[in-house]
Amino acid sequence: MNTAPQASIDPQELGRCIAALRPTLLRLAQLQLRNHAWAEDAVSETVLAVLQGARRFNGASQLKTWIVGILKHKVLDQLRQHMRAPTAPAAADDDGDELEHLLFKQDGHFRELPDEWTDPCAELQREQFFSVLEACLEYLPNKQGRVFLMREWLQLDSSAICQELGIAPTN
Repeated sequence: MNTAPQASIDPQELGRCIAALRPTLLRLAQLQLRNHAWAEDAVSETVLAVLQGARRFNGASQLKTWIVGILKHKVLDQLRQHMRAPTAPAAADDDGDELEHLLFKQDGHFRELPDEWTDPCAELQREQFFSVLEACLEYLPNKQGRVFLMREWLQLDSSAICQELGIAPTN
């Protein structure tokens, strides 16, 4: 899939890109929201925003980067919405096994393939980095891993993280 900067996006290419990215978007949203329905909502809102804003994409970044950036904002919107009107804790869903099967192979590796071929050395370094990051996150308690991702991926400030998780700033 070609995600190089371009002046205008071919609608068919955009559709293919969205379809290819959807599992990744869902996984990222699920990691942060810890609720399958909320994650689906965030991804659906992202897809809608991408389709509505495709004309505004100026090619300053890769298409994938632009779409993931939109998802980050939609995840934040979901967190804010559910902080204002909490109905139930954002606990893991019962259908986690089904989601795991869809996202991961039996050996535990993600099912998705690379979007495009890049420099093999850079790709190897990226893969190794994310393997180490994933391994480290597995050893962290659930809340600490979530705090790390909220801070580093969503770039939330400490007060927003504390409020979302119901913890004191001294934790």
